Amino acid sequence: MPPKSKVTREMIVNAAAELARENGAEAINARTVAQKLNCSTQPVMYQFATIEALKRAAYAQVDQRHTDYLLRSPGRNNPLLEIGLNYIRFAIEEPHWFRFLFQSGYARQTNLPEMIDSEELRPVLSAMQQGTGLDAKKTRDVFLTIALFAHGYASMLANNALEYDEQLVAAHLERAFIGAMLAANMEEKHEKTV
Repeated sequence: MPPKSKVTREMIVNAAAELARENGAEAINARTVAQKLNCSTQPVMYQFATIEALKRAAYAQVDQRHTDYLLRSPGRNNPLLEIGLNYIRFAIEEPHWFRFLFQSGYARQTNLPEMIDSEELRPVLSAMQQGTGLDAKKTRDVFLTIALFAHGYASMLANNALEYDEQLVAAHLERAFIGAMLAANMEEKHEKTV
């Protein structure tokens, strides 16, 4: 009799992330993960004492994939615009993952400053800072404006059957970016005169 293949923690997390991708995070449970791996529920429950712990591990993996997706760049000149468009594209291409990340309550952060200062966003903010030449504070301020704007678009597209017009969205993001940059520069001028 051939030895049974060992079901690893990584295999379980991958299966849970795929279930979330296909059917939403609510589809993750010991039975569905075991079915995906073609095993009993025992390895799943051995590796994860609770389904909540498994969902948190799957969330972390999906969050990393999201960060990697945001940093993909087809070569536009404005990295902030590209990150915003990637955020919206992710919501369109991966609506269940988008809802898992941003509408499920699994984020560790409980407010916007915590979210912006999170470890997961550091590569995104760093890429933006290099591309815009802004200091760290201004980068955070501009990012917050664009992130909230992009999130609104992404949420509408991920949760509704709206048609995606990339040129229109890019024009709106560009306008929001210009406005955020102008506001950041005006704030600096105001601080110098006070």
